[in-house]
Amino acid sequence: MGNKKVLIPLATAAIMVVLAACSNSANTTTGSGSTNTKDAATTEPTAQTAAGGSTSATGTNTPIKVTWWHSMGGEVGKAATELVKQFNETHPDIQVEEVYQGAYDESLNKMKASMDSKSGPSLIQVYEIGSRYMIDSGAITPVQNFIDAEGYDLSQIEKNIAGYYTFDGKLYSMPFNTSNPILYYNKNLFKEAGLDPEKPPATFDEVKQDALAITNKTGKSGASFAIYGWFMEQLLANQGKEFVNNGNGRTGTATESLVNSDAAVNTLKWWKDLIDSKAAINLGRKTDDTKKAFLAGQIGMTLDSTASLRGIVDGAGSNFEVGTAFLPKASASDQGGVVVGGASLWILNNKPEAEQKAAWEFIKFLAQPESQAYWHISTGYFPITTKAYEQQSVIDNMAKYPQFKTAVDQLHATNLTTATQGAVIGVFPEARQLVESAVEETFNGKDAKAALDSAAKAITEKIGNYNKTVKK
Repeated sequence: MGNKKVLIPLATAAIMVVLAACSNSANTTTGSGSTNTKDAATTEPTAQTAAGGSTSATGTNTPIKVTWWHSMGGEVGKAATELVKQFNETHPDIQVEEVYQGAYDESLNKMKASMDSKSGPSLIQVYEIGSRYMIDSGAITPVQNFIDAEGYDLSQIEKNIAGYYTFDGKLYSMPFNTSNPILYYNKNLFKEAGLDPEKPPATFDEVKQDALAITNKTGKSGASFAIYGWFMEQLLANQGKEFVNNGNGRTGTATESLVNSDAAVNTLKWWKDLIDSKAAINLGRKTDDTKKAFLAGQIGMTLDSTASLRGIVDGAGSNFEVGTAFLPKASASDQGGVVVGGASLWILNNKPEAEQKAAWEFIKFLAQPESQAYWHISTGYFPITTKAYEQQSVIDNMAKYPQFKTAVDQLHATNLTTATQGAVIGVFPEARQLVESAVEETFNGKDAKAALDSAAKAITEKIGNYNKTVKK
């Protein structure tokens, strides 16, 4: 697996190098520590200057520079900046420079463009659906190498989270920001509709029943779920169903989409029925649009990532009480669970060994309980390490905001299977867009089975084309 490489169109790469360089300059922010302006790629420390040392190849005390590309903007970006600041203040031999590179897709495209040069990062945050590509690229050093070299204790990492990023028994990247989808609901609208605000719906049928009650009795819309392919993947996993064949691409290379399975068709029919019956409204693909409507008190229920939890709780403020619940299941007897979302950290292998080791030191800092506790409370992403829950700050936060416990309980209630580990394909972003188009077509009147048949065929073709680009 490690010897496979994805062929990158050179012309596209050359163009993107320029774009990456421009964006890098425009968007660079640094931690509070001093910035080493020396090009890290030109630093060639000796074997004795592993991270933790203080002497560079030049014999000076110049800190080893680690450039971290990430996609954390807004409030979560501020939390990421604070963690970089804390690391730089406590690790004088390493200087991490963080660079916000835009959304996940944009950042990954810039990394692809930088692969034939040394203009790229030492470390990059990549969304979970980019994992197959990152492995096949041959551009990374698996973190398992560093784990094995020093006997790093992986038992502290949440089993289900490590499970997503483990391929062929090897952890290729370290999870950082991890999430899953939960049901958010407006407890005030539940009361107004005569519903028990402490008993959110758990099944598809209950969602429709409660949503209709809200729509009919309050004049507001009972629910709205953004047309987001991630939700379809999660609703299938919650039924124990896989997105692609060959064990979701984990027991063998995926070759076929299963998005037109009976479970997927029935899920889409349920979703359409919510809209046709006026139990829910469709606000399009942008999750932010649905979130704004929810915060405005215009809809009773919505689906969103736990990563939005801090913003939603703070946004609702005293206007209404936010309830959180597990992702609804098709039926109460379903034995599935949720797939972790978010992103992980990958070390690039075109950097000097010492720089890669310094990046590993930063990764370990981000994974430690204190860092994860701060990250969890500041954002809503749940900790990747179980020891974070022993931190007093986390205990106090969950006592004050019990909503933060829902996603954690949901994670722990999920059995790790190939369905809940999540699919692994190299064309996931494209596949997700095709599913979203199928949902839109269904809402516009196309038969759900026909729409998903078309999506499955197109995804299967893209998987086949991608697999041909991977050198064996």
